[in-house]
Formats: sequence, C-alpha cells, structure tokens
Amino acid sequence: MIGLRCPFCGCEESKVIDSRPTDEGERIRRRRECVRCAKRFTTYEVIETVPVVVVKKDKSREVFDRDKLYNGMLRACEKRPVSAAALSAAVDDIEASLQNSLDREVTSTRIGELAMEKLREIDEVAYVRFASVYRQFKDIDTFREELMKLKQEKKAEH
Repeated sequence: MIGLRCPFCGCEESKVIDSRPTDEGERIRRRRECVRCAKRFTTYEVIETVPVVVVKKDKSREVFDRDKLYNGMLRACEKRPVSAAALSAAVDDIEASLQNSLDREVTSTRIGELAMEKLREIDEVAYVRFASVYRQFKDIDTFREELMKLKQEKKAEH
C-alpha cells in the first residue's frame, strides 16, 4: 500500500497483517507491517461522513441533529403504543435518506414532511399530533381538514 508512512522509518509501503472491526463496526482496525524495516503499527479506517445542514424557516443553518428529530417524534408518540425500536428505525430511515441525498443542505420543512410520512405509517394519532404542531393548525377546521385527508387516504387503501 502506498500513502501511509511507517511511523518508524517513513517508508510509504506496508502490508496489512490483520483487520478487524471495532466500535460496533464503526471503524476498522488494521495491523500493518512496514516492508522496509518490518516494524508493525496500527491504523484505523473510519467512514467519512459529510454533515447534512438544515436550513430553518428563518434561513439560519444548523447541522442535522438526529436526537432533535427523535425527541420531536417521541413527543408525538407519548402514551401511544409505539415502540422505541419502531421510532428509532423511522429516524434511521430519515437520516439515511438525508445522507443518501446528493444535497448537503435540506430544509427543515423537508425533514418535517419525512417525519410525518413515517409517523403516518407507525401511528395515526402520533401523525396528527406531529402535524398539528408542525403545520401549526390555526383552528379546529384546519385540524378537521387534516383528519378528513387521512380518512380519505385510508379509504383509498382499502
């Protein structure tokens, strides 16, 4: 391998003797041997993640915070039969969707829409709770309209 310098002699060639995952598969530990001086050293390989930046409604920007999304969805699921595993899987899906997108910036509106899609699949009451806060329902009519849309979608599915 060319590129990693031996910490003992500076040679750029080494061979991998052993590789194993560490940190629950987040990193790979590699034992290497320098081809010139035969001394051994360890390197770690990690996946480089490029942070997703969230563009908020006021145009300010912040790094995507998985915990913030999870906690917002968790509040909508309070006292509902939604498991932590189901909620965590939904957040995983949303995060993967954002990471797999070519866009490094995403609007908070898009994240809210993705969260509502997932909550609609998991629990309708949690979905309506989240939507009422997210969409800032102004009155009972707006709330009723959302419920009617949900009802129509359910009829169309059956």
